[in-house]
Amino acid sequence: MTCQKTSHNFTKIAFKPLHTNLFNIVLLSFFLSAGCGKLYSQEIKSKKKPLPAVKQTDKPQIKPIDTIKVDSIKPTKTFLDGKVKYKAKDYAKIDQKKKIITLYNEAELYYKDVELKSGIIVLNYEKDEVYAGRIKDSAGVLTQYPNFKQGASEVQPDSIRFNFKTKKALIYNSRTEQGEFKIKAAVTKKENDSVYFLRGARFTTAQDIDNPEYYFQTNKVKFIPGKKVITGLTNMVIADVPTPLALPFAYFPMSQEKSVSGIIIPSYNDSNTRGFSLQNGGYYFALSDNYDLTVLGDYYTNGSYAMRFESAYATRYKYRGNVNIRFENLINSERGYPDYSKQNIYNIQWSHSKDTKSNPNSSFSASVNMGSSKYFKRSINQANIGSNLNNTLSSSISYNKTFNTIPGSRISLSATHQQNTQTEDIIMTLPNLQGSIDRVYPFVGKDGVKKGFIKNINLQYNVTGKNEFKTTDSLFFKPQMFKDAKIGMQHSIPISTNFKIFKYFSAGASTNYQETWVTKTIEKNYDVDKSAVVDKTVNGFDSYRTYNFSTNLGTTIYGTFNFGADKRIQSIRHVMRPSITYSYTPSFERYYDRYTVDAAGKISTDEYSRFANGIYGAPGKDNSNIVGFSLSNTFEAKVRDRDSTKTEPKKIMLLNNLNFSTSYNFNANGKETLAFQPILVSGGTQLFQNKMNVNFGAVLNPYAIDNAGNVMNMYNIDNGGSLFRMTSANITMNYSFSNKGGDNKEKNNQSQRNGGRNDDLFGTNTDLNDSRNSQFANEKDDDKDVITEFFSSKLPWDMTLAYSLTYSNANRENKITGNSIMVSMNMDITPKWKGGVSTGFDFVQKGVTFTQFRFERDLLSWRMAFNWSPMGTNSNWNFFIGIKSGMLSDIKWNKRSTSNR
Repeated sequence: MTCQKTSHNFTKIAFKPLHTNLFNIVLLSFFLSAGCGKLYSQEIKSKKKPLPAVKQTDKPQIKPIDTIKVDSIKPTKTFLDGKVKYKAKDYAKIDQKKKIITLYNEAELYYKDVELKSGIIVLNYEKDEVYAGRIKDSAGVLTQYPNFKQGASEVQPDSIRFNFKTKKALIYNSRTEQGEFKIKAAVTKKENDSVYFLRGARFTTAQDIDNPEYYFQTNKVKFIPGKKVITGLTNMVIADVPTPLALPFAYFPMSQEKSVSGIIIPSYNDSNTRGFSLQNGGYYFALSDNYDLTVLGDYYTNGSYAMRFESAYATRYKYRGNVNIRFENLINSERGYPDYSKQNIYNIQWSHSKDTKSNPNSSFSASVNMGSSKYFKRSINQANIGSNLNNTLSSSISYNKTFNTIPGSRISLSATHQQNTQTEDIIMTLPNLQGSIDRVYPFVGKDGVKKGFIKNINLQYNVTGKNEFKTTDSLFFKPQMFKDAKIGMQHSIPISTNFKIFKYFSAGASTNYQETWVTKTIEKNYDVDKSAVVDKTVNGFDSYRTYNFSTNLGTTIYGTFNFGADKRIQSIRHVMRPSITYSYTPSFERYYDRYTVDAAGKISTDEYSRFANGIYGAPGKDNSNIVGFSLSNTFEAKVRDRDSTKTEPKKIMLLNNLNFSTSYNFNANGKETLAFQPILVSGGTQLFQNKMNVNFGAVLNPYAIDNAGNVMNMYNIDNGGSLFRMTSANITMNYSFSNKGGDNKEKNNQSQRNGGRNDDLFGTNTDLNDSRNSQFANEKDDDKDVITEFFSSKLPWDMTLAYSLTYSNANRENKITGNSIMVSMNMDITPKWKGGVSTGFDFVQKGVTFTQFRFERDLLSWRMAFNWSPMGTNSNWNFFIGIKSGMLSDIKWNKRSTSNR
């Protein structure tokens, strides 16, 4: 019998034993009843006695007591508590006498939440126990290991015994997975659904539990699935070789929660100037599902230390962001030595974004990167190369609110910060107010059609307000910074219109009224004692008003050059967009004052504006009467496709843009102001299927220069030169290509956030408090032959090239001031080895630019990485090896050089 119906089996197993017991009970009751009576061989006459008379009374009658006792024999319980399903490939044998069911070859048993698959399964339904084990194949090899699954727990042992009533089990050579851990034990005792005791256990995060690269060996383990593992003496084994790394006991949390608080083990390092150190040690606080906090610290034996506070937060459909605050106290050498120095540096980064779904009428965002100008160059725990080479830090925090009014209006509050890390100058606006009311068309008809000069007239209202600070690193957020603040507000009402002329020309006209308010002005006087002009700050409200007028006229011209359908290039299309503008701004001389200078007996009078040092500057003193010219061009071609099956030609962009612009000032005086402005030329295109970006520009000056290099009011052609004098030119090219297909390059987001590039032309960033950001981190091996597949195809690689050329001839120097090339390349050397290099060459300085070599090795459950920057002030190296699993992230070794910055 190979496979029977479940209902028939259940009937035979459960009810037939019950029927036999019932018959025995009836038979036994019959003999017991017979044995209680008296048997005689002759008839006995009964003795007749008269019944006594019962006297009637009014008392209630007492009911006689039933002396028959309740049967003490309990009914037999039926087999198990639920429905059992089973099957087997070879046979399912039922022994009713021993109450045993034997399933052989690909046996399966299902009962409640228990699923059991094995080579052989023996079920004793009298004891409510089941046994499962392996069987031998034709070659005598043990196969069909048991697979025991109960709820979310799954075990793959050599054999198992399980009791359905007590839920206890004995498991031999079990293999199970819990989160990232894989556990193998010689003997496992299952107490209940939540507690296991293991003996002779090993646990690892390697993929192959039978042949792991490493594992932790222990003899006694208490295992609570989904919660924790508690072990006795634990020893780390690498490549089946025991290591000296041992612990008297170990605790591994296995919570199903997203994150668990815990200690972050520091790494050891040493420095020639700061001594020995412990780095990146601290504590991770899993405060809630919405935010967390990481506190990290470094300490050097010479007294240097660093603290870092990092927090990430998020609320679904509302907002998300992160905050990083870093402080370092740096001490070089020892007190009393000439190279001794001490300094404090810090850096604050904050990123916040609001989900538009939470409130479409308002938004709040923040991108902050501020702190000490030398932080990224001198930090003892940073190797952010792109940030080291960057010269600016910037921040912006803004809140925007839109009001559903008619006409619509909006308001914006922001704070900005610009910092030059070379000069250490800081410009900050706090706050910066911007408000506006949407355009209003007062002359539009009832039909709402805006057509013509009159109906297109519109006006708008804008307001801006600033509180600006200009300071340096040393005075940042000190009283002097706030003392020199500049406060102002500006209102503007632009009025404009646009219309068509002769069908093909687009014209426009506009005027703008502007009123500026300030809280500080200046008063200039000549101090005879100091023999210098002295500026006196005057506190108090003051204002000025300006206005201007402008018009514009433009059109679009299309030209097509056809070369024939049989040609490779069938046609070229040229689109020109010429435009001319005229703007007029009158003189606002009334806002200018005079002061007298008496120097060495010579008396002179100079003019100045009291608004000169204001936040919005001073109004113009001279009339401005300017005509501007501009011309933009695009070129594209129709080319016959190389694929002969395609009948339509494909379009190719030859030049994305080619722009010319200049202007002429009718009120130029020829001394301070020249009539013609230099012609600005710019253009760009994309080549090689848009993989190469090419941008170029030039400045053409029509005026000549004297021997001292000063521009004269004389055309260059009249001075014996050409029509235009090219004073500067530049060209940049970027080319990215790869044999991987698609855009596989990872963005260097941290470098971009710190102000650097988002590619790896300046090397990859290495933030040493998180060394596991690797493309290997989440990879898993599969069963296919990776080595054979890898070497039967091309080696995966990608490359980025950047070239920059700058020419300068402002003072007849006629030389190349910049000429450099940069390259970055990454390649999969083998399926487990990855390498990369970023370098370049400066042809003007005749030297190699910043260079970085990087290597990475996938050690299955481990990762090894090495970065080396051999040259320059930022030369350093970093070596890291550690377990990929985040659960064992503290098992690592990180060794790096420490620069003496």
